[in-house]
Amino acid sequence: MDQPTVGILHPGSMGAAVAACAATNAVEVLWCETGRSAASKERAARFGLTPVATLSDLLDRSDIAISLCPPAAAEDLARDVAGHRFAGVYVEANAINPERVKRIAGLLEPTATVVDGGVVGSPPVRGKTPTLYLSGPAAATERIEALFTGTAVQTTVLGTEIGKASALKLAYASFQKTSRVLVALAIGMAREHGVDQELIEVASKRTDSYLSEPQYVAKTAARAWRWGPELEEAADALAAAGLPPEMLRAAASTLARWHEVKDDSELTLTDALDRLAHP
Repeated sequence: MDQPTVGILHPGSMGAAVAACAATNAVEVLWCETGRSAASKERAARFGLTPVATLSDLLDRSDIAISLCPPAAAEDLARDVAGHRFAGVYVEANAINPERVKRIAGLLEPTATVVDGGVVGSPPVRGKTPTLYLSGPAAATERIEALFTGTAVQTTVLGTEIGKASALKLAYASFQKTSRVLVALAIGMAREHGVDQELIEVASKRTDSYLSEPQYVAKTAARAWRWGPELEEAADALAAAGLPPEMLRAAASTLARWHEVKDDSELTLTDALDRLAHP
């Protein structure tokens, strides 16, 4: 199969790292630098991505477009792409619920071929190997599998039905992310009564407990700006399935208290808990 040209929309911490893996089997990987932050430009340069001036330039030159952006922006971005009548393979890899993926497919088809994607795991850097789950037309998912062959991004195809990959991503996220929010609340309560170290000691006797790893609270706080909207998407998916969404919405509301510490790598456990108690 000929090597494709790939466009990444947009190169955040996950998107840039995934795009760099795709570059292994692509002619080049493009990104649109117009309107992006200095941090995005530095990140794209670090990962060896090729800048273009406009979205039209990117789409005209790309055989495959991969959308990895904040969940709230996914449909607006897809509308922009649909407006350019993109005719390649569009990988909708955002953490959004299955119904939104189907709406996006409706926007882009039949001009483009839509593949539903869900990334489970950390960005593929420093030995991390996330899995990109795929569902959609067989020929298109095969192209995406080939794109990531031999890279740190593993791929698994779940079938041809749009929505399956997103459902799996959000089902996992609803546990993984909410459980870490519960850790923050439990440790915050214990700290208020001077028994936080005792709580951690109790939890450390259970090797499968997030409570024994309180350092993740600060990491959770720094990622709250991304995780909150993702849990809202998961809550919508629960509601669509006739299941109660309130717990995930409450976790998303809790995460909103940390929005001001977006991507703060210097945040400590104490700082995170203080902001949780006094937003």
